[in-house]
Amino acid sequence: MRQAEKGAVLVSGWHRMSYHYQEDGSYVSAELEKIIRKLHKVVGNAVTDNRFIIFGTGATQLIAASVHALSSKSLSNLPERVLTTIPFYSLYKEQADFFDSAHVKFDGDAYAWKHSKRYDNITQVIEVVTSPNNPDGKLRRAVLDGSNVKTIHDNAYYLPYFSPITHPVDEELSLFSLSKTTGHAGSRFEWALLKDKDVYERMESYITLSSMGVSRDTQLRALQLLKVVVVDGGDEIFYFGYETLKKRWETLNKIFSMSTRFSLQIIKPEYCNYFKKVRDFSPSYAWVKCERQEDTNSTEIFKAAKVKGRSGKVFGSEGRFVRLSLIRSQDDFDQLIHMLKKLVSQEVVGADSV
Repeated sequence: MRQAEKGAVLVSGWHRMSYHYQEDGSYVSAELEKIIRKLHKVVGNAVTDNRFIIFGTGATQLIAASVHALSSKSLSNLPERVLTTIPFYSLYKEQADFFDSAHVKFDGDAYAWKHSKRYDNITQVIEVVTSPNNPDGKLRRAVLDGSNVKTIHDNAYYLPYFSPITHPVDEELSLFSLSKTTGHAGSRFEWALLKDKDVYERMESYITLSSMGVSRDTQLRALQLLKVVVVDGGDEIFYFGYETLKKRWETLNKIFSMSTRFSLQIIKPEYCNYFKKVRDFSPSYAWVKCERQEDTNSTEIFKAAKVKGRSGKVFGSEGRFVRLSLIRSQDDFDQLIHMLKKLVSQEVVGADSV
C-alpha cells in the first residue's frame, strides 16, 4: 500500500496477446529472470550462479513438474516413492494420490522409511524437504541419502519475514514463491532453481505441455512487484514484514504462556545473515498442540471457540495439533487474538472454579 503506484501495472487491451515474447520467442520473461536472480542476491537465501530458472503456475504445478522430471528416469519397474517428514505440507500426498500414477506413489514419512527394511539401494525415492517447514516453521535437512535418492527442496518460506537467513541454499532443485515473497498468492507464480540441465528440460516440457508456460500477465505483475521489493535492498518490505510477524508472535506467546492446555512450537533463535543479528523465528503459522490426553480433536475445540484452523491429521500428524494462520490482514489477526484470549481465559476460570 505504501508503494501503490510503483507496484501497479497498466496494460493496454491490445498488448501482450501472444503466447510468446517477441524478443526471443520464449514463454519466459528474461527481465523477470534477471530480477529473480537479483532478489536472491539481495536476500542471500539462494545461490543462482550457473543455475537454470523455470517458472510455474504456483507451487501446485512446479511440485508436480519436479516429481515428474525426477521420476521419469527410474531404472526399475517399481514406482518411484515420494517421501517427506511429518508434519508435512499436505499437497505432496494429495497430488500423488490424485494423479494415481503407476510411476509415482506417496509413501509417507522419510524417517520411518529410513529405519524400515524397505530402505535399500534399489528402490527409487524422491524426498521433499520443506525448509522452513509448513506447518511448524522449522529449518529442515534431507533425511535420506544415496544414489537412488533425489531431493526437492521447497524453500518458499525461506525469507526474512519468517526465518533467519542462515546460509544461501545450494541444492540441485529448489522452489520459491511469489505468494510468500510479496503475498500475491492469487497471481499463481513460483519459480525453481536447478543445477541439472536434463531435469530442467524435463520440467520445461511438463510446464509447456500442461499450460503453455506461465501467463504473461502474471509474469508482468511479478516483475513489477519484485522491482519494488529489491529497489532498496529489500529493507522496507522485509523489515516491515518481520516486525509485523515478530509483534504477532509476541502477542501469541503471551496468550499461550497463560495456558496449560495449549502449547506452541519452540524454535531456537539463530543468526540471520540478512539482519546481521541473532533473531527468533517468526513462522507464518502457529502449530498448536492440545496437551490434554482427552483433547484428540483440536480442530473442533478451536472451531467451538470460533477459530478456524487445519487439523494436524492433514499434515500427517495427530489430531491434537492444529495449524493457525498468522499471514492475514491486521483486522483478521486482531479477531483471532480476541477469540484466543477468550478461549484461554475460559481455561483459567475453569481451573479457578475447580
